[in-house]
Amino acid sequence: MATTSEEVWRILGELAEAQKETERQLRETDEILKQRFQETEQRFQETDQMLKQRFQETERLMRRQNQQFNEQLGKLGNRLGEFVEWQVRPVVVRLFQERGIAVHEFYPGASAQRDGEGIEIDLLVVNSTEAILVEVKSKLTQTDVDEHLERLSKFKRLMPRYGDVRAMGAVAAMVVPDDVARYAYRQGLFVMAQSGDSVVILNDATFQPRRW
Repeated sequence: MATTSEEVWRILGELAEAQKETERQLRETDEILKQRFQETEQRFQETDQMLKQRFQETERLMRRQNQQFNEQLGKLGNRLGEFVEWQVRPVVVRLFQERGIAVHEFYPGASAQRDGEGIEIDLLVVNSTEAILVEVKSKLTQTDVDEHLERLSKFKRLMPRYGDVRAMGAVAAMVVPDDVARYAYRQGLFVMAQSGDSVVILNDATFQPRRW
């Protein structure tokens, strides 16, 4: 049968309606996708913000814990240093006398301030002609040795009453690494360390102390 013009127009109308329906469905689908995308993006932003807040909270907590740990560690180090000092005190005069240095007095915690500079000495061991500045640590480091050398260099200037004595230096610690002990020895310092329940001078009999 031949297709009439009316049928052609009807078919074209149906196709147009079908196309409109398809376009409508596509618009609806696009709107749904946009809405879903916006919801997903919002959730990502909320999650990102939540993660940032938790990270910041964790970071603050870690900083606070590290600060508390460092404070406790510092207190422990100070207590260990005090423990070593109390071990050194009863024997320090005898140990240097056995090395032929006739000291007979010691002063813990000697300090002085002069012309904007300061000096603190854990143990000052003296007689009328000699003085030994003893620095006490829980664990001795090369930095401790260098700082004590600097302390010795300004000792007589900041404490002029000892200007005529022969000043010497010593370092004492519960833990003295071998390389640090050798370094202090080469710098002319006595090295004192814990041995059992007592304290000994590690320098050999040929050691000649540096004098300031």
